[in-house]
Amino acid sequence: MRLEIRHDTTYEFHPPMRGVVQSLRLWPSRFEGQAVVDWSVVVEGAVRGAGFRDGAGDKIETAVVMGPVETVVVSVAGTVETTDLAGVLRGHREKIKPAAYLRHTGFTKPDAALSDLARSAVDQTSGALERGHALSNAIGDAIAYTPGQTDHNTTAAEALAAGHGVCQDHAHALIAAALSLDIPARYVTGYLHAEGGIAEASHAWAELYVPDLGWVGFDPSNGVCPNEHYVRIGSGFDALDAAPIRGVAQGRGTEALKVDVNVVEAAQ
Repeated sequence: MRLEIRHDTTYEFHPPMRGVVQSLRLWPSRFEGQAVVDWSVVVEGAVRGAGFRDGAGDKIETAVVMGPVETVVVSVAGTVETTDLAGVLRGHREKIKPAAYLRHTGFTKPDAALSDLARSAVDQTSGALERGHALSNAIGDAIAYTPGQTDHNTTAAEALAAGHGVCQDHAHALIAAALSLDIPARYVTGYLHAEGGIAEASHAWAELYVPDLGWVGFDPSNGVCPNEHYVRIGSGFDALDAAPIRGVAQGRGTEALKVDVNVVEAAQ
């Protein structure tokens, strides 16, 4: 499938900031399931640093905007050819060992309820891949997709206790459930061509490490493994660590954020 993506992120500062420094993780991952036809990341008025790929295989660049800064607009546009690999991250080059993803963060720390849910979900399963599907289905059933009821600070444990959340909460909860069973797991950001499925400004899911297969993606929000409708961007321990844009503003004041994302199927 050929997908065209436009992703505009606008930051407005009041009063203007003395300067803004951003770390950008906005380029599609390199693996057999997707090939970039064209891609651009533009930050008007910014001085761009040299790009590099981190140990997880994600491309990262810095952008510096000198003040006074009232507005920063990060514009992403491109086309990606995708192939359904049933969620398997085949051909992705990275240096970080799976065991590094056995650590939890404040977002993904499993509490007693998450641990109990995980044990119950895998009780009748055999094999690592089947356990991954069982965990993803259990999280999707336990946390109803309900926009507006959680925020970016909600933890996996809080989302499970509330019984509702969005894709960030589903991904955090799946990671926490997997970690409670000593299964390496990580947070993934990207885009989804929904076609009636669940998608937000951008999308998130989790990857679990399956021996003999490697990293396999699971999307509890939609009850599927990522397929040709998904574009993978980057990964991390949680939503904060994997954020496509992270930044620091020099100065005091308020910040307003607006995000517009459009993902459509392109003509071949």
